[in-house]
Amino acid sequence: MLSRKPPVHPGNRKRYRTIWISDVHLGTRGCNADLLIDFLDHVDSDTLYLVGDIIDGWRLKKKFYWPSSHNDIIWRILKRAKRGTRIVYIPGNHDEMFRQFTGLNFGGVEIRRSAIHKTADDRRLLVLHGDEFDTVMLAHRWLAFVGDTAYTLLMRLNWVVNAIRRKMDLPYWSLSKMAKHKVKNAVEFIGRFEELVTRAAGSRGVDGVVCGHIHTAEMREIKGVQYYNDGDWVEGCTALVEADDGSMEILHWADEMAKRTARQAEQGKVTQFEKQREEAA
Repeated sequence: MLSRKPPVHPGNRKRYRTIWISDVHLGTRGCNADLLIDFLDHVDSDTLYLVGDIIDGWRLKKKFYWPSSHNDIIWRILKRAKRGTRIVYIPGNHDEMFRQFTGLNFGGVEIRRSAIHKTADDRRLLVLHGDEFDTVMLAHRWLAFVGDTAYTLLMRLNWVVNAIRRKMDLPYWSLSKMAKHKVKNAVEFIGRFEELVTRAAGSRGVDGVVCGHIHTAEMREIKGVQYYNDGDWVEGCTALVEADDGSMEILHWADEMAKRTARQAEQGKVTQFEKQREEAA
C-alpha cells in the first residue's frame, strides 16, 4: 500500500477526524456554493466522504449551468487530496455516471460504491448514498424524474426568497426544508427510509450507517443501529463530522456562520471600546 502524507491543517481551521457531505448538486442553481465554500475554508479533516449527488447529472443533461463558484468547490476538494486528506467519493443517483469508475482513483479521490468507516471508538459504519433504498427510485424511475422537476421549481423559489433575505441582511433560510416538514407524506417517507436503511445496515453486521439522498440531516438510534444522515447543501447546508474521540455531530453551517458573524461583531465592539479608552487616557 502506498504511504499517504499526513494531512496539513493550516491556519485556524477547525479540525475533525472525519467529515461527510452529500447532495451538493453542483450544476444547479439550488446549490448553496457560497456556504459550502465557506465551510471548506473553515474546516479540515483526515478523511472526507463525498456521499453522493455531488454533481447533478440529471439537471446538466437538460440545461448546462456551471458558474465559477462550482469550479471553486471542485478545486478545494482536489486541493485537500493533494495535501494528504483521504477523499472517498460514493456516487449517488444524480451522479450515477461516475459509478462505472468504482474502484478507481482520480487525483487522490477514491471512487467507491459504498464503504465501511471505522470510528475512533471502534464502531463500524456503512457509508452509502441511500438511493438503493428509495422505493420510488427502484420501482418508478419516471416518477422520480417528475418529482425532480417539481423540486427544482421549489428550489428556484427558495433562491428568490433568500436573495431578498440577503438584501435585508437576514441569514439563510430554507423554504423547501420547511415545506418538507409540513407535508405529512414527506415526513412518513423519511421515517420509512430511515428504518429501511438501518435494517439493511443491521443485517450486514455493522454498528451504524451514514447516508444522504433525502436532504434531511439526522442522528438517531433505530433498533440498536445508529442512523446518520449528513443532509445536503441545497436546503439545510449541513455536514456530519466525527471528532477524535469518535463522537459525532451535525453542523448546520448557516447557524455556524451566524455565530461567527456575531462573535466578530462583538470582538469589534470590544476592540473599538478599548481604542476609545486608550485615546481618552
